[in-house]
Parts: sequence; C-alpha cells; structure tokens
Amino acid sequence: MGKNLTSRSEDYSKWYNELVVKADLAENSGVRGCMVIKPYGFAIWEKMQAQLDKMFKETGHENAYFPLFIPKSYLSKEASHVEGFAKECAVVTHYRLKNAEDGSGIIVDENAKLEEELIVRPTSETIIWDTYRKWVQSYRDLPILVNQWANVVRWEMRTRLFLRTAEFLWQEGHTAHATRDEALEEAEQMMHVYADFVENYMGVPVIKGIKTESERFAGAEETYCIEALMQDGKALQAGTSHFLGQNFAKAFDVKFANKEGKQEYVWATSWGVSTRLMGALVMTHSDDNGLVLPPNLAPIQVVIVPIYKGLDQLDAIAEKVDPLVKELRAKGISVKFDKRDTHKPGFKFNEYELKGVPVRLAIGQRDLENGTYEVARRDTLTKESVKAEDIVNRVEALLTEIQENIFKKALDFREEHISSVDTYEEFKKIIEEKGGFVSAHWDGTTATEDKIKEETKATIRCIPLNAEKESGKCMVTGEPSVQRVLFAKAY
Repeated sequence: MGKNLTSRSEDYSKWYNELVVKADLAENSGVRGCMVIKPYGFAIWEKMQAQLDKMFKETGHENAYFPLFIPKSYLSKEASHVEGFAKECAVVTHYRLKNAEDGSGIIVDENAKLEEELIVRPTSETIIWDTYRKWVQSYRDLPILVNQWANVVRWEMRTRLFLRTAEFLWQEGHTAHATRDEALEEAEQMMHVYADFVENYMGVPVIKGIKTESERFAGAEETYCIEALMQDGKALQAGTSHFLGQNFAKAFDVKFANKEGKQEYVWATSWGVSTRLMGALVMTHSDDNGLVLPPNLAPIQVVIVPIYKGLDQLDAIAEKVDPLVKELRAKGISVKFDKRDTHKPGFKFNEYELKGVPVRLAIGQRDLENGTYEVARRDTLTKESVKAEDIVNRVEALLTEIQENIFKKALDFREEHISSVDTYEEFKKIIEEKGGFVSAHWDGTTATEDKIKEETKATIRCIPLNAEKESGKCMVTGEPSVQRVLFAKAY
C-alpha cells in the first residue's frame, strides 16, 4: 500500500488534503462544499464527542435538541447577529416539488411558497432564545445549562475537508443566568474545559485569550478563545465561548422575576467546537508517512499483525495472541488483531502507519519460538523487541509515553514559533518568512487592526489571558499600548 503523499515541505495544503482522503477520514460529496465523514474519521469524532460530552455533564450541563430550521424573522431580531451570518445562510423558500408538464423532470411547485422563509441553522441562538422565553419566569428557573449536538450550515464558497465546509458537525452550548458575573464565569469555565480537552486528549497545546471587538462572535459582548498553531505556522481557532450579555434576552424578551419580585433580563452565554478539531488533529501531529494520532483519541490504539506461512502458523500465532487481546481490552485498550489473508504484512504495516495507529505489534514464527513481540511506535517510528510476559505493561506505558511525547513535540514547535517584535518592518518580515505567533503592541483600534490584516493577511488571534501588562507603543502608529497581543495568519 504505497502512501505516495506529497511532503509537507513541498506543499502543506496538498499534503493535508491527500492525507485526509488516503487515511480514510473523509471525502468530498456530491453536494458542493459538503463532506462525507468515513467510518474511521467518524470513529475519531465519536471519541472526541464522548469525552467532551462527559466533561459537559460533569460541569452540570444537559443535552437537548432544537429545530434545524429557523424562521427568517428570528434572525433579524438581534441586529449584529444577523449581520454576522446573513451572507452564509441557506434559505428554504418552498415546501413541495412536482413533475414538469413538458416531462423534463422535477421542478419546484411555484404554488408551494412558504409564507415565511426558513433559514437552515447557521447557529441556534435565535431559536433557542425564543424557546427560553417559555421556560423562564422566575429566578428559580435559572440557570439553564443546555448543550446540543447538531449539524449547521454556513454557505462557504472556498471549502476544505474538516477545516471549512458548508455543513459541519458541532456542539453548541446555550446557557441562561440570573447575573452578569455568573454568565461571565460560565463563558470562561467553558473555555477552560475546551483547553483541557484539546491539550490532554488531542495533545494540542493552546493559548487562551479573548478576541478583539472585530473578531468577536456576532452578537457577543466578549468572546473567549483557544488558539492552536499548525505545522505550517498558521494559527487555528480551536474553540470559542461567548458572553452574550443580555442582547438575546432583550431581543426575545426573556425576563425573570428576581428574589425581590422585580423583572430583569436574563444573562446569556453560548460556546462551541466543531469537526474543525479533526483538521487541527491531523495538522498538528501528522508527518509525511501519514496520520499520527494521540492514543487518547485513536479508534485503534494497538494493532497486532501476524507474519505467517500457512494456516497452521496462523493458528499457532492466534492461540498466543487471543488471550493478549482479551487482556488489553480488559484494561480499556482498543486492539485490532488483523488476520486478513488478503493482504501481506508489509501492506498492513503501511496501512496502519498511514492511519496513525499509535502502537503496532508484529509476531511471526521466530517471535513465537523466542517468546517475543516486535513493537513499533508510530510517533517516532522506532522498534523494539519485548518479551511476551512484559508486553501488556510495555503497551500501557507506551500509550502514555506517546500521548506525552506528541504534546511535547507540538509545544516545542509552538514555543519556537512565538516571536516578539517592536517594529512593523520586523513584524512583516517574520509573518512572511517564519510564520507562527507574533507578539506585538497594538493601539487598540479597529482601523490599525484592519490595516495590518490588509497589508499582511495576519489577524489578531487573541489578547492572551493573564498576560503581563507591558506598556509600549503600537508597532504601526506609535500610539500607547498596555499589553502585547498575538498575531498570526490563520485558517
């Protein structure tokens, strides 16, 4: 199974696209801009989903489901929200088809026009806040801590598998609170939950921060974010959590009676991560040989490949391997014993390397005689011989080692690609030649932010949380600045 992947150094974008397809994660569909997530890719997403869902529930959230369609009038109730999404909306105008009278095929029935057009949800704030109006009367009804797993549609013109598609999968949390402080605490908490997941399960280091006003979510008063760095030096927004203030409560008239009986508007948050995380996973760790998956999210953590001549040898190997498979599974490790007789061992080695399986065990006649396994780790491509009686402990230790190693490797790369500059000339040179995050002073104005974006294609990824205050001068205008912000070119 030849991989024939374009190398990252030759064409990073082409390498990524080829890898997603060849590793059986996803492919383009018959619908423009939409993808088919294949079973192997979906198995990774399911593991992400399961862990995130557990973390949401541990912080008191419950799952619900809201309609796919949103009446057009709902979107126009919150001005900045509709402005932010208007250009990306798919609109349903009719509800019936019919056969053309000339026999040319199926056409839209012009007599079946909807009284009010429906928007295929680009995000669910509006339909959810219309619902919350019915759920909230008193402070006793708060907080509402709801999450939904769903698909959304944003009509993107330039699409890339996982990173930017017209339809994608995600979760969106929508919470309602009695006080501003409680809502702010919730928004910040969910940013930390995302960071915990992305670092400890995906093995991807992130920087926590807040967005500038121009980069905020449409309708938010504050957007918290986590930013990751890919191997090509571009940033990727890995998750966002929004403090919505009372904007949606006012737009949809969601009030509650406080403890003194006085009517107040509810305070809101929303937060989400999507299948874009799959793109981050691929781009952060993988190499020119294929995927490198963190053990915590790998659908197959250990694959065992028998090397044999004839069924008698295979039976002898299986007799040795079957109890090992049971023992590893009993420890919660996902194992595949690949006994296919349709493919040679070399093909299988290549296949599992391409698919990023963290640990590969090989066992042949000589291994049977010596009581050993050949153990290969995907992250370093190194091999060792391990005694059969030590194999379970070694596999357990290796999975932990690999998880830690790929995180450290990504962290080292990010640290090497954070540059601090004081002049605009230096900034432009580093953005163009080195990439990565660039820490620089900015005067706080949208005009300067727009100028930098227009001239360099770099945006302010975040104003880092808990960063030291450091007075200085904006690298562009020379105006005063109270702290550095992080710029980068981004996906």
